[in-house]
Amino acid sequence: MSESVLRVERNGPVVRLTIDDPKTRNALSPALTRALVAACAEANADMSVGCIILTAAGDVFCAGGNIKAMYARSGHFAGNAAEIRRMYLNGVQSIAKAFYDCEVPIIAAVNGAAMGAGMDFAMMATLRIASENAKFAESFIKLGLTSAAGGAWFLTRAVGPAVAAEMTLTGDTIDARQALELGLVSRGVANDKLLETANEIAARIVRHPLHSVRLNTRLLRESQRLDLHAALEIAAGMQAVVQDTEDQYEAVAAAVEKRKPEYKNR
Repeated sequence: MSESVLRVERNGPVVRLTIDDPKTRNALSPALTRALVAACAEANADMSVGCIILTAAGDVFCAGGNIKAMYARSGHFAGNAAEIRRMYLNGVQSIAKAFYDCEVPIIAAVNGAAMGAGMDFAMMATLRIASENAKFAESFIKLGLTSAAGGAWFLTRAVGPAVAAEMTLTGDTIDARQALELGLVSRGVANDKLLETANEIAARIVRHPLHSVRLNTRLLRESQRLDLHAALEIAAGMQAVVQDTEDQYEAVAAAVEKRKPEYKNR
């Protein structure tokens, strides 16, 4: 499931993914791309997984693209225009597709700088929390680039078009306090409380029926791109599915009988 640049740990229904590539400051790489995509695929396939926490080792969340590779025109920056386009479609953009298609919620626990593609990875998560050392920058324009990883799509939906435009066109860096004010993260916490807080949120998610967690996650995501009538139709279908599960009946029975529910896949 993992490569050396990504540590994968499991605690019950919660999977923690830790980007760990200190030599590049946790920068984007083909190895990291493959590992993140594989982790999402495995979570989707394992119905006992209810939540993913994405964080990083050290004091940087993800430095974004590898500037040395940019300078050397290697890796993601090698080849002619047609080759580079194909590389993005089949390479780094596969992370955006994998995160979007992931059925379980992803909590990005941002421990430090999330720059360029690193910020985009955080935006792809279902929700974000930030340590006081976190900082964010949609910094592609400073290197004459565009956000090819998916940031233009995810960032606009996270903070609205005006804020997304300002961050994208200036490339300016914002700190954790500003990120909280803008709604880019749901909460800011002390450095030593980041993973504890992420684990607490994950625990409050996975205490519920895991099938319902998955469908609620998909419903939130799909509703962003649908008109009301289409969203209501999907919601009705999902409601019909969950009401036909043993865990939903157990949830109701436990509420009526005033006891703790006992769900499957635990």
